[in-house]
Amino acid sequence: MHSIYQYQNFLSDYLQSQYETKEPRNLYEPIHYILDLGGKRIRPVLTLMTAEIFNADYKKALPAALAIEVFHNFSLVHDDIMDDAPLRRGNATVHEKWDLNTGILSGDAMLILAYQYFEQYEPAVFRDLAKLFSKTALEVCEGQQWDVDFEQRDDVTIAEYLKMIQYKTAVLVAAAMKMGAIIAGTSIEDANLIYDFGLNLGLAFQLQDDYLDAFGNPETFGKQVGGDIIENKKTYLYLKAMAFSNPDDAIELNRLFSIHPEDSSEKIEIVKALFNSSGASKATQDAIHDFTFKAFQTLEKINISDEKKEILKDFGERLMGRKV
Repeated sequence: MHSIYQYQNFLSDYLQSQYETKEPRNLYEPIHYILDLGGKRIRPVLTLMTAEIFNADYKKALPAALAIEVFHNFSLVHDDIMDDAPLRRGNATVHEKWDLNTGILSGDAMLILAYQYFEQYEPAVFRDLAKLFSKTALEVCEGQQWDVDFEQRDDVTIAEYLKMIQYKTAVLVAAAMKMGAIIAGTSIEDANLIYDFGLNLGLAFQLQDDYLDAFGNPETFGKQVGGDIIENKKTYLYLKAMAFSNPDDAIELNRLFSIHPEDSSEKIEIVKALFNSSGASKATQDAIHDFTFKAFQTLEKINISDEKKEILKDFGERLMGRKV
């Protein structure tokens, strides 16, 4: 087994080896730009790690890992356009650095490029990977649409929100891990269990991302802190705050999530205070803990050594930034 840092380097080296100067440059340069911004590359790291967990050479999983990374970044490029986000990983978003049309078209090309990486596998493995990938990609789109729809609704439930983040975020984490298992040729049962592990870890990860969007450090978070509040997104924090707040605070919170002031700084601070005073902040941290623990329970059922279970558990704990 290798370290997370090593997997990140393996993927980075492989990514660089795939670059070639192609025309038109305004199609391909934005793709290289967003991919070179890096980030933690959690999903492709999980593909490489899972392949080794099930006793395969990580090198066999590099094309699938890069497909996951390219697809994830495709979704970010289009998400940033939909959210009108100025920053991604602390840098200008593609549509801000170039323009809207370039962001749309380069994103489209990334989706197609992601599929091409699966062509490097034998037919049976290609079939299983492509089938899982198509299912996952469509679910991500469904999750994104729900996310957009929820902005216009005042009756979003916790169950609906959790389904939305499952589709928008968690299924890609789960698929990344299952792809590693497929490439390693493990049993269907273990491949499904590692998918469930990734799904719960992905839910915990997205809830933490929601929490950090409000309470993260701008210097380390890499995105605009308070972005969800500015966009009036009905996150877990918001839904719990509405459920827990007294009537006056609930009315104020609902009002704040119906406006788009030119200067959002005061709105952000008032909303964060309501998140804290209502107990929504603690409820969100508790939910992060619960989904992480559920992932670890699933881990116990997988037919791998205790040592490898500990490696995955340690990854989960570090991903959450806390011991659970």
